[in-house]
This record gives sequence, C-alpha cells and structure tokens, in this order.
Amino acid sequence: MSGASPPAAGTASTAGMPGAGLSPLRLVRPSAAHLPSYRAALERGFSPDNIRGAVAAQEQLEQIASDPDAFLALMDDPEGAGPPVKMPDGTTRPRIPGLRRWMWLGTDDAAEGFVGSIGLRWTKDGSPLPPHVLGHVGYAVAPWYQRHGHATRALALVLPLAAERGVRAVEITTDPDNFASRKVIEANGGRLVEAFDKGEVYGHAAGLRYVISLDPP
Repeated sequence: MSGASPPAAGTASTAGMPGAGLSPLRLVRPSAAHLPSYRAALERGFSPDNIRGAVAAQEQLEQIASDPDAFLALMDDPEGAGPPVKMPDGTTRPRIPGLRRWMWLGTDDAAEGFVGSIGLRWTKDGSPLPPHVLGHVGYAVAPWYQRHGHATRALALVLPLAAERGVRAVEITTDPDNFASRKVIEANGGRLVEAFDKGEVYGHAAGLRYVISLDPP
C-alpha cells in the first residue's frame, strides 16, 4: 500500500493505453540527474501548481537553492511526513501520502528532458480524500510542450501506481472551461460525476469531478 516501492521509471507496460503511441515520454522519479532540467523549466516559466502559479514556482526555486536533497526527498512522501501544504488562500493543511513523477524525454541527464509534472495522492486507510485535496492526481505540462499528448500518456502511466497503492477509483478534478484537461481525463476513461464548489480555500471556484475506475471489468 502506501509503503510500496514504486517501479523503476519506464517499466510500466503501456500496451493499449491512451496516448501510448504519441511520444516516447516516460515518468521518472525525480533525482539529482533530473534536477538541472527541472530548475531550468521553473526559471523559464513552468509551474507545477496550476492554481498558485508563479508563486509556487519561485518557492520551489528557493527550496532547490537552499537544500536540493531535501527538495528531492519531498517528491516521494508515502507517509505524508512532509511539511503542511500551503493553500491558495495562504492557510496550510496537513500533507497526505503522495508522490510526484516528472514527465521526461530522452536520457536522464538531457538538458531539456523535463516535460511536465504529475502527482499522485492517497489516504493511508483508503478513506475519502480530505476536502482541501482536489483529486488523487494533478498534473501540469510545460507550456512549450503542450498539445502533444504528453499529459494523456502521463496520466495513463500513473494509473498503475495508483492501483498499487490501493486506489480503486481515481478522482481527478478540473475547471469547467479547461477543455484540454477534460479531454486528457476522458481519454483515460474518466467519467464526469459532478460539478462542485471547491470550497473556501479555493475561493469557492467551480470545479468538475471525474472518476476513473481501476477495478477490472
């Protein structure tokens, strides 16, 4: 479950997966070899946080400069032992178990190998996600790599990691007008279950909740 070791990057089978033929993209566990490309993407304008944007990117640049090893360690936190998560309204909430993988092209030390980021979150006992966590999966693709099918493939690759951690129904949320993200989710079998209010910490913004079932047919 939450303590399971993730498979080596690129080992997941992609046969029949949505987006499998679109690019040689793979998911990698962030390491020192990948960090220069990731840092360069942050400096160029990428943010792993679609809500907090440039503020989150600057925070990460400062974390990398201060303690790169600690930053990388936080990318894999199966016990939710990291510091509280900062919310858009400036408050903080407890961290839950999670991991992050970077979408990658080329060799591990490729100067421009970083394509985007995808995160997986879950609860230790399989209980519902807390209200401040908008879904089990969140992803962001660097602007200069968008519209090439990378997010679709990355989501397909992260679903087996969710299954390994006992998640049987993957929740993913997006904005109603984010049609690109909606297509990514639907291409991976996502079923729209509701429109909802994201709550006070997100300024009561509107959202759509999708579910991808991982149970065998």
